[in-house]
Amino acid sequence: MQGGLAFIVGKVALGLRADYLAIATLLISEIVIAIIKHEDWLTRGVKNVIGLKRPAPYEVDLQTTDWFIKLVEKFNSGKLSVIENLADRQAALNQLVIEGSSVFVKLCYSGLFLVVVIILLILTQKALYSPWGRMMRAIRDNEEAANAMGKNVVKQHLLIFILGSAIVGIAGAMLVTQDGLFTPGSYRPMRYTFLIWVMVIVGGSGNNFGAILGGFVVWFLWIEAAPISLFLINFFTAGIPETNALKAHLIESVPYFRFLLMGLGLLFIMRYRPKGILPEKIEIK
Repeated sequence: MQGGLAFIVGKVALGLRADYLAIATLLISEIVIAIIKHEDWLTRGVKNVIGLKRPAPYEVDLQTTDWFIKLVEKFNSGKLSVIENLADRQAALNQLVIEGSSVFVKLCYSGLFLVVVIILLILTQKALYSPWGRMMRAIRDNEEAANAMGKNVVKQHLLIFILGSAIVGIAGAMLVTQDGLFTPGSYRPMRYTFLIWVMVIVGGSGNNFGAILGGFVVWFLWIEAAPISLFLINFFTAGIPETNALKAHLIESVPYFRFLLMGLGLLFIMRYRPKGILPEKIEIK
């Protein structure tokens, strides 16, 4: 479905170039989000899509499954053995099962994510060093020269646009099944389009391993930005009382510091590693 939508969007927008292409695709994405958000017959509108099936078990089901309860009991046998009261031991086991079910589901999704990433990495690496991959690099570096060599530049642009959208569609499917619901209003350009763009720049465009590394680095910084900011604020304002207006304002603004850290990180990379952490390898023959 994502690839089919990309075909339609590509036919409309790929006749444009540079900034105009970026503006057109962003505007089309906003149109698609607006349609999904307001058309109740299609996606339930603002009521969201719920009850999506998971490729991993549900925590509630695991908490009532005998094999999982026995597995948790076996892994925590040392901790449970020191509790002499039977009722307290059962209560502790129930709490461990609840906590363990959440960890188990996350591990299942992590395994699924790694399998998908490894498969995509193998395919993209093979494509990168194939004749098709060399043609795509030639089109990227000099469209006029590639067109003069008889390559259908427009067709290849559309093909890569569809392939990229299909891969992003797989990622989106994994995300919404993990959450168990689809909320169109939560997909904002700042959190997804811009963030993915920063991941590629930081990791190194033109390098598959760099893109993966950039994804891990940027997402870790995005998630840990608030705790890091809070630690730094408390460290540098240790001698200031809690009632101080400046300190209180900084602590209240902690959720917004992630944008500051992302901007500083991007500026640092662009200044000292303009080609990314793992830049593209240039083949010399």
